[in-house]
Amino acid sequence: MSDAQIVAFGAVSALGGQWDAVSAGDVGSRAMCAIERDDELAGVGLRNPFAARVRGIDGGDRGTALLRRALGGCAASLDRDRPGWRSERVGLIIGTSSGGMRAAQAAFDAIADGGTVSDPERMMYFGPVAAAAREFRMVFDPAIVVLAACASSTMAVGLGVRWLERQSCDVVLVGGYDEVGTLVAAGFESLRVITARAPPRPFRVGRDGTVLGEGAAAIALARRSPSSLGFVLGFGATSDSGHLTAPDRQGLGLARAATLALAEARASNVDLVSVHGSATPFSDASEALALQKALGGPSARLAVVHPFKAQIGHTMGASGALELLTCVDAIRRGVLPAAAGDGELDPDAPARMLEVTQPGTPRVALKLSSAFGGSNAAIVVAGESAFAAPRSRRPAYVVRAVHRALSVPRGELATALRMPIERIVRADELVRLALSSVLLLQVSHGSLRGAGLVVGTPLATLETNALFAKQMREHGARSVWPRLFPYTSPNAVAGEVSSAFGLTGPCFSVGGGLHAGLEALAAAAVLVESGDAERMVVVAVDDAGPVTEMLAGGTLTSGSVASLVQRDPSGAFARVADISLRRGVVARGDGTAGHKALMPLTLPRPPSTLECSSPPDADASITFESL
Repeated sequence: MSDAQIVAFGAVSALGGQWDAVSAGDVGSRAMCAIERDDELAGVGLRNPFAARVRGIDGGDRGTALLRRALGGCAASLDRDRPGWRSERVGLIIGTSSGGMRAAQAAFDAIADGGTVSDPERMMYFGPVAAAAREFRMVFDPAIVVLAACASSTMAVGLGVRWLERQSCDVVLVGGYDEVGTLVAAGFESLRVITARAPPRPFRVGRDGTVLGEGAAAIALARRSPSSLGFVLGFGATSDSGHLTAPDRQGLGLARAATLALAEARASNVDLVSVHGSATPFSDASEALALQKALGGPSARLAVVHPFKAQIGHTMGASGALELLTCVDAIRRGVLPAAAGDGELDPDAPARMLEVTQPGTPRVALKLSSAFGGSNAAIVVAGESAFAAPRSRRPAYVVRAVHRALSVPRGELATALRMPIERIVRADELVRLALSSVLLLQVSHGSLRGAGLVVGTPLATLETNALFAKQMREHGARSVWPRLFPYTSPNAVAGEVSSAFGLTGPCFSVGGGLHAGLEALAAAAVLVESGDAERMVVVAVDDAGPVTEMLAGGTLTSGSVASLVQRDPSGAFARVADISLRRGVVARGDGTAGHKALMPLTLPRPPSTLECSSPPDADASITFESL
């Protein structure tokens, strides 16, 4: 059982700030809804121009502004309730789905017009986190940017718990953020997952999709604090290892994630379930099946289901953390929250949803998240804890890595993976490079089936995003290619690799800077140490095209390195020892670009320490103990 406590938080959503942003509602009231017709989305011609906007932020870099608000609120609460926290060892693990996409779109348009980009960092997936973190003028270690699409902040919470258990930090700030921009909104609409009649109607007959929202949440976790708002008792993460954008129809992957979290929490009863609740026909039905499998039929029918996205929109990278805080609010105030939406409940997606908020005594809540790439994450939160000792830390061993400078030719790759050639052609080069290196890893080390996966990708999908932005410029927001949009998500790499190799463990991407390969290796090691996986595949990958080459100053080259972190020492060259992932320091030298950070692991005698600096303010190192 985890003993992580929620000691402070900062939050902002379309409903307001702090507790207003995540309110479980007042007794006797219907669920408040902040979804409206959106002028910006209507202005580019989208058919379903609805969104849930945070007020008081005018254009510009909305993602960074949202994250600053959340982190500022969390810091103010810590200053009040935990004086001296700034002198403690503090970690920062933040998730996002689209990062600095609004700035990136503006940059792509400027480049297309022959212009230049004066501040490349703003458009990176890690840009808003780097900018917001600098304002603290302190060192965060570990500092990780999770790119697990719409499961990002739920995954960040789980990783924060594991880093606390490792005793690598005293306090860790976890959460996520996302803004709503036209490029992302056009992509979601192209997939036909945006409702034509707002607000969304999760788990009801006739539901036809979600609405995007924006927001941010930062949650401070610590161990054995004298005061707390709640306890994170369990965490589970899995991969569907199936379709890139559609959920497993039987909900098997999500059910396994929930079961793992409940088992760690030792929770026999769940009073409240904060569902992913995207209100698409297949997703809600799949989630209902997952709940029945994880909770059992009778318990699944008794637990109150709360689909918060129907109130504040789908806040993507922020959704898991915001929705988790709503569970905390319900537990601390003793209420069972009402569900937004109207219409008959779907008998094929059974859920106990309330018309108005009712008094109650919820003690244990389950938060579920799913995402592009088939990533699933679950968190169990409660108002009390028995302070049982967390699971003991196990050694994590690493095997010698393999490297691919070029992707395997498409026909050969399709044959080797027994995949349709159309699927290989449809994927972007980032995916093909990752598939090629993991194929070589499997040839070297045998079947990888059942392992987890972490992908480190510093500049992520910028080349694919630039192509998608070009489509939007040339054809309009209504005519973007739906088959391309999923590959604008950095988590698409993790999804396609997990599907190709049967990787069903924790599955996600990271990318906090040019040291992203070390981030991936470190995260994989911590998950193996904590018992969340027996084996974790680690991939560091770069797709260097004209846009990334220009932004990286010509230092980035394409390529992919794959390794394996495992519990079993057989075939390994060393045990993972010390890990440092710092942000807020002056980095050494010019750094090592992308996948090159893991290249030393491909040597016949890998070094005892990997180091990588990521200008201007991140620094990472991992030390190994030889066997």
